[in-house]
Amino acid sequence: MALISLSTRLPKSATAYDVAVASDELDSLAPELKRAAELNGFAGKPGQTLVINGPADEAIRVLVGIGPKAELSADKLRTAAAAYVRSVSHHKAAACTLAEAPSGMSSVEAIGAVVEGLGLASYTYRALKTDKGPTLRKVAVIAGGAGVKAAFGQAQAVVGAVMLARDMVNEPGGSLTPVAFADRAKAVAKSTGLKIQVWDQKRIVREKLGGVLAVNQGSTHPARFLKIDYVPSGRATGKVALVGKGITFDSGGLSIKTSVGMMTMKVDMTGGAVVLATMSTLKALKVKVAVTAYIPLTDNMINGDAFRPGDVFTARNGKTVEVLNTDAEGRLVLADALSLASEKKPDAIIDIATLTGSVSAALGPKIAGIMGTGDEVLARLEVAAKVTGEKVWELPLPQEYRKQLDSNIADLKNIGAGPYGGALVAGLFLKEFTADVPWAHIDLGLSAEADSDDGVIVKGGTAVGVRLLAETLRSW
Repeated sequence: MALISLSTRLPKSATAYDVAVASDELDSLAPELKRAAELNGFAGKPGQTLVINGPADEAIRVLVGIGPKAELSADKLRTAAAAYVRSVSHHKAAACTLAEAPSGMSSVEAIGAVVEGLGLASYTYRALKTDKGPTLRKVAVIAGGAGVKAAFGQAQAVVGAVMLARDMVNEPGGSLTPVAFADRAKAVAKSTGLKIQVWDQKRIVREKLGGVLAVNQGSTHPARFLKIDYVPSGRATGKVALVGKGITFDSGGLSIKTSVGMMTMKVDMTGGAVVLATMSTLKALKVKVAVTAYIPLTDNMINGDAFRPGDVFTARNGKTVEVLNTDAEGRLVLADALSLASEKKPDAIIDIATLTGSVSAALGPKIAGIMGTGDEVLARLEVAAKVTGEKVWELPLPQEYRKQLDSNIADLKNIGAGPYGGALVAGLFLKEFTADVPWAHIDLGLSAEADSDDGVIVKGGTAVGVRLLAETLRSW
């Protein structure tokens, strides 16, 4: 990721800078720029770019489309900044003036969008590569005005959190074990003013987290459970719980996946990484509600005593669960975490997980499904999604599907009766562990990983959900 700084003037070291162009103001461009735009079919569409080279001793200019002036939004500005930073990736230092683009939005809103676009699109995961990658090292954002410095700092905190989550999601499951994840979380908590408890295997047994223990039964790596607290300065205006699925690798267990199906299963801890990263932003964003995070950590592997189809375990809240598919393991660890969260009677619980593939069968790979019992918290998520540009769609929890979870020998089973509506049935399973607390469930599905660059998304782990949750809590 390029180092992003705030400046009030164009630095001499910059060898490239941008020119924001509204699609309905092409005629106002300088003659030479207008001519270049006409010759190259540049129409000022959001995210469209055109590099214009000048004399060797002058910085190049990059025309960056922002769409119609009257329709400019934070998301379009974010997209434009992402397109710009990709167009200058072979430079060492660049400058960005997009935060001063003509718009109806405030400079504070603009700076946040631009910093996010630049930072998120310039991310690369190079921890295991030998080549240096893109040469871009510095981007100066040209902006000034009241509140801009504070907004810049908050945007930097959010970008840093997304980078943290992306790094964790991209790291192989063989090195990011539950213990390694917990160690990373301790370091994050120490640096961001959070209180953290790391429960080891003995504590997990003592706390009766039967779902975590069942999934961990086939692993050589001991499970961990994280409880992380953020306490705001001053009186808290409410209490919110976050729950993140932390399956550090998912083989499917005895209901084993195919080799192709396992290729991306290091991303199955995305929910846990997103929750940890979100927690790291709360102090910088001056969030006013108290937030407690619950992150169950284990991999789902196979050994001589891995949990079997037909086994029954008892979850934290005392309900018994018959496991008929060991590859539906995420809901088992979430059951314990949701039970713990509900015991504290927060104002709302939000869980996030790569829970099902069926949610992406319905919504595609770029939209996360949300569902739950808390209309207010679901509405808050939808409003926040419009601010951050992360796409969510509310799905129902049809009570008539609940009977699919009926078990002959236990309180419920962990899968439904057929191939359809899997995301909804999974949601109904989780609902059994939320008591009467208003609750929202985010099923990331395939949106947790991208196979190509797209706006602020880069190939690999996306960390979708960090900005969504951070904005939800900031505006609570």
